[in-house]
Parts: sequence; C-alpha cells; structure tokens
Amino acid sequence: MTTLLVLLVLVLLSVAIWQMTRIFDLTQVGKKCNDSQIANDNDNNVQGYLMFGFLIFLNVFIIGGLLKWGHLILGTPASEHGPDYDNLMYISFAIIFFVLALTQFLLHYFAFKYRGEEGKKALYYADNDKLEFIWTIIPVVVLAGLILYGLYTWTNIMFVDKDEDVMVVELYAKQFSWEARYAGEDKVLGKANVRLIEGVNTTGTDLTDPNAQDDFTTSELHIPKGKKILFKLRSQDVLHSAYMPHFRAQMNCVPGMVTQFAFRPTMTTDEMRQDEAIIEKVSNINKIRSKKSQELIAQGKTALDPYTFDYLLLCNKICGPSHYNMQMKIVVDTPEDFQKWLKDKKTIVQAVKEDKASKEAEKAPKTETKVVTEPVAPAKTETKVDTTKVVETEKKEVKK
Repeated sequence: MTTLLVLLVLVLLSVAIWQMTRIFDLTQVGKKCNDSQIANDNDNNVQGYLMFGFLIFLNVFIIGGLLKWGHLILGTPASEHGPDYDNLMYISFAIIFFVLALTQFLLHYFAFKYRGEEGKKALYYADNDKLEFIWTIIPVVVLAGLILYGLYTWTNIMFVDKDEDVMVVELYAKQFSWEARYAGEDKVLGKANVRLIEGVNTTGTDLTDPNAQDDFTTSELHIPKGKKILFKLRSQDVLHSAYMPHFRAQMNCVPGMVTQFAFRPTMTTDEMRQDEAIIEKVSNINKIRSKKSQELIAQGKTALDPYTFDYLLLCNKICGPSHYNMQMKIVVDTPEDFQKWLKDKKTIVQAVKEDKASKEAEKAPKTETKVVTEPVAPAKTETKVDTTKVVETEKKEVKK
C-alpha cells in the first residue's frame, strides 16, 4: 500500500510540473526571445566561466576530502612486505593527483581561453607529430616504471623458496564463515575434498592421507610473530576473497582450486594496540559507540561494549546476503605464546574418532536394572517352655 501511494504521489508531482511549464510558456506569448538554438557570445562566456567554476569545485572537493577523511587510511603495516606495498600506493597516488591536477587545469583553461566568439573561426590541425610523441611517450615511461616496481613488489610478496622454513595454514571459506586448518608438525597439509565433508570434519580433510594425521582446525587464527606463513586458500561454495588489511594481504578463494600467498607478521596484537594511530582510531570509535549507547539506553536497550582492536580476516567479495558477517579474528602471538596455544589442540582425526565413539555410545542398547520388592512374611515368635518347671509340677501332682 505504501509503495502504491509513493507511486501515486510521484505521478501527480510529474503532472503538476508539466502543467507549470505549460503555464510558463503561455505567459511568454508575445515576448521576443532568442529560440534559434545558436550560441551567442554571452552563452560562450557563461560556459567558459562555468568551466572555471567547476575546476575550483573539483579541487576544493579533492583537497577537502583528503583533509576530512585522510586519517581513515590504514596506519602502520603489520607485515614484512607492508612498507613496500604502502610505498607503491603512495607513489601511484602522487602521480595520479599530479596528472589529474595538470590535465584538469589545462582542459578547463583552454575551454575558457578558446571559447567561441562571433566571427572567429577555429584553427584546424590535421596532426601534430610533436604533440603525439609527447603525450604518448610520457605515459609509457610512467606506466612502465609503475609496472616494473609493482612486479618487483608482487614477486617479493608471492615468492616462497622451496627450502624456506614456513608454517602452512589453510584458510577455508564458506558462506558465511572462515575456518583455519594447520598443517601440524610435518608442515604438509593433508588432501581435502568438499565431498568428504561430514560431521566434525568440516573442511573435508582426507583422513586416510598420512599427511592429514596431525592436521587440526580452529575458528580463530593464531600466527607467531617473525615466522613466515604460507596461506593456502580454498572455497566451499562461491567466490570469496581473503582480505587481511593490516597485513596488506588479499587473495581470491576460488571454488575448485587452491590459491596461495605468504607474509611474515612483524607486530603482535598487543604491540599493534600500543601503536599511536591505532590508539587514536580506537578512541574515535569508542566516542561514536558511547554516543550511540546513550541513545540505546534512552530507548531501554542494551549499551554497546567498548571496542578493542583486533586483527581481522575479512571477505572482500560480496558473496551473499550475510557477507558482512564473514570475518575471523587473527591473533599474532609471540613465539612462546604461540607454542602454549598449540599444546591443547586436538587433531581432526582425534575429533572424528571421539565423535564416532559418542554416537555409537548413544546408539548402544541400555540395560535397565529393576529392583523388585516382594512382601515380607511376618516374623514368627517362638515361645520357649522351661522343662524343669513342668517336671516338678508333674511330680507334685503324683504325690497328692
């Protein structure tokens, strides 16, 4: 009903505007107006000044946006390759802003300077080899430099030496959650297939594979500082993207194939929480949450808990209606704390065995012990007779 009323209002508003334009046209009857559709000097001057006005608006918007939202960019990188990644981004931004400012100024300036004038004829250039060379060679040189630097950075991020000591972790994506599978002491992940998913074996690990015997899964990703981590990425259903913003890492998770990337974390979770930029961000977030909590309390609802910084694994693909829920907490531990965390981890094989045992115990027939109570006969009381007294009585009777 609401939709129908909105549509009806829009239709009536359109009719009203159309009627107003007709009334305005009727009021202009008899007046002289220029309807030749040919621009005159006044039109050209107006368009020229509008070009300058738009140039000013564009620059004010860009500079104002940088000042207002520039602090929202990610701060200190938490991975070894992060500084190279950030440098490439800053260089690209600097070139883009320079080219944008220069080309937009020239575009709007020439549009104003060479605006149309009555009786003035435009000069036609068939071609200009010098200009063609300049605006071809400059982008070629700049883009070649960016591409070469990008390939160098990409190689450093993606290349993993076969002999390098790495920890292998699988990130398994599914609508709408993440699961981490660790390779165990052998540093080799067991085979896995989506068809093998059953019960507690939620990653489809092949339990017959010798390399899978020490694999274990968790719903919270823990990684040690200073250790290079090789991530193997799989997807159970649709296209996902493993995005770890503070580590400057992202890779698609494609159904039916395994993708990978590696990085070395350089800051523990506790160390990142002490970073000045993170402290400021957390403070700003908690100010917003405090203000929102006051509104919730006024409505009789529960207040929001204070925000505490944590590394997060996010999905950077719109993978379905609950895409926003798809995140996993990442904890970067010291090597000592990481070893403590590893101690009580149960392998997938152990988890499956225990699950089967519990299910078999539930299916097994239960023997019930019944206690039968029988009526107890009343105890018989025995009357003892003193025989000596009986004999003495008989003798007395005989004497009489």
